[in-house]
Amino acid sequence: MGRGLGYGRAMIRWLAIATLAAICLLVVSVECPAPLTYRAGEGWTYEPVGGEKWRRTRAKDQLDVAKAAFDEKSYGLASKAARRTVKVWPLSDYAPQAQYLLARSYEEKRMDERAFKEYQKLLEKYPKVENYPEVLQRQFEICNRFLAGQWFKLWGYIPFFPSMDKTAQMYDKMIKNGPYSPSAPQAQLNIGTAREKQREYFMAVKAYEKAADRYHDQPTVAADALYRAGLAYNKQAKTAEYDQSVAGLAINTFGDFSTLYPTDPRVADATEIVSGLKTEQARGNFEIAKYYSKKRRWDAALIYYNETIIKDPNSTYAQEAKKRIEEVKVRKAARDKELKAKADKAAKDPTPK
Repeated sequence: MGRGLGYGRAMIRWLAIATLAAICLLVVSVECPAPLTYRAGEGWTYEPVGGEKWRRTRAKDQLDVAKAAFDEKSYGLASKAARRTVKVWPLSDYAPQAQYLLARSYEEKRMDERAFKEYQKLLEKYPKVENYPEVLQRQFEICNRFLAGQWFKLWGYIPFFPSMDKTAQMYDKMIKNGPYSPSAPQAQLNIGTAREKQREYFMAVKAYEKAADRYHDQPTVAADALYRAGLAYNKQAKTAEYDQSVAGLAINTFGDFSTLYPTDPRVADATEIVSGLKTEQARGNFEIAKYYSKKRRWDAALIYYNETIIKDPNSTYAQEAKKRIEEVKVRKAARDKELKAKADKAAKDPTPK
């Protein structure tokens, strides 16, 4: 009896689900003016009544539909017709232009991430496309919009979040498509800018150094890259209280910049920054020396006071360090004398048997 009751409940539940599904299907079929249709090679699409009017049996004719729709700013129809051209006739002479129109339609609809991906497909599938430089430029401009703060969209429609990481990745793809295109040097520099916005200063330096190395034959780009690398190191140095090595890297980078591009108008700024960094290095060494002095570790204190003078001999820290060195030497001599006296006394005392 228990089994029969369970079976009856299962049947009722199944009938309820089936009824609900039937009602939903009926509502969709009655109210939806664009039923969902699947076609092999095209996927799922919404087809309005009389929707076959946009479909053609030849690649050229289908592309003409996409062109006409795009010219009329009917970007939904343009993308649909262009996508069908590419999927049904991927090896035809009309496929590259259809793929381009597909990407342009997404760009016009302000779906930039999707547009970038479609441009990427165009360059990967049809590398001999005639307007290759234009496509690269369009990818570059899309990346620039994201660098400026444009948000990436959830599911391609809902603005969700800005991402400098994704922006840097898109720039990288664009550069790989055309490493020596007119916009590639600036794109490589922009990767560094994106990383700086993330406060990933070491990653920014790597991007700038790559630009300086790859485009060394373009002095304007190489000089800008080297200067920006120095600035990025400088920013990193300010986040690390006692990390003197980063300040040293910044000083070396600005030194290279000033040596290689002595006529650059930013040399004066670089010199001023280096001066500030050296003062900061002196201050850091001075603070470490003070710490060791408090611990009565006179040898270590002397090392760091001397480093203070070496790093920036004209700073106020260097002048103060010179005074403290004399004090430390007196204390060190007194300690050494005391230690020697203890050692002499221990040597005179007989060793207990």
